[in-house]
Amino acid sequence: MNRAEKQTFVDEFREKVRTAPVLYLTDFSGLDVKSMTLLRQRLKDSGAEYLVVKNRLVKLAVADLDLPDISEALLGPTGVVLGYEGVVEPAKAVSDFAKEHDDKPVFKLGIIDNQLVSAAEIQRLAKLPPREQLLAELAGALEAPMAALVSALEGKVQEMAGLLEALRDQKEGEGAESPNVRAEAPGAEVETAEPEAEAAEAEADPAEPEAETPEPEAEAAETEADTAGPEAEAAEPETEAAETETDTDEPEAGTAEPEAETPDPEKEN
Repeated sequence: MNRAEKQTFVDEFREKVRTAPVLYLTDFSGLDVKSMTLLRQRLKDSGAEYLVVKNRLVKLAVADLDLPDISEALLGPTGVVLGYEGVVEPAKAVSDFAKEHDDKPVFKLGIIDNQLVSAAEIQRLAKLPPREQLLAELAGALEAPMAALVSALEGKVQEMAGLLEALRDQKEGEGAESPNVRAEAPGAEVETAEPEAEAAEAEADPAEPEAETPEPEAEAAETEADTAGPEAEAAEPETEAAETETDTDEPEAGTAEPEAETPDPEKEN
């Protein structure tokens, strides 16, 4: 590799480190070319890339980057894993591959989001479920609370809709009643006038008893007339008594007639 090629590698590697959120340094000692090809393929399937690098060129590439110091890990054969799609998948791919190939390669250290992580921490990450499985488990854990939340929100929305419907009906009812109230208002005025008319009639009624007061006077006159009636009746017996006396006088006159007839026998003698 000439000077120009080395500079090209440094520039390209620097750009890849800037793009990749995950960087793992490994020791690939003991792996042959076939095994290295298989490792690259598995890492590519997990969204990562495996590069065999020279330690000196790596130091030049990361010298201008804001990264933790990794110079102590840049010793011996070094293979760099650059992860672009996740943290767990590249670590798991290397760990599974190492189990099949006599624990090779071996993690040295790593950088995740500009934070330095040890080889033991990378192994623990490799034991985690894949990203898709974690997301599925997370979705399952959130599904029940979210379903309950959605149900509660739907209930509140329906309750609010019911309240709004009732309020609208109430407003419509009040709007329909207001013309009736206005139409009934003249009737109320008429009803109010009727008591006033009745009050005026009540005031006029006392005058009628005053007009009726002469009736007792007429009744008193009738009573006097009735009183005079018995007096007239009392006079009638007196008249009848006088007539009786007159009748008694008539028999005396009749009795006188026999006295006048008594001289006739003398005349006959």
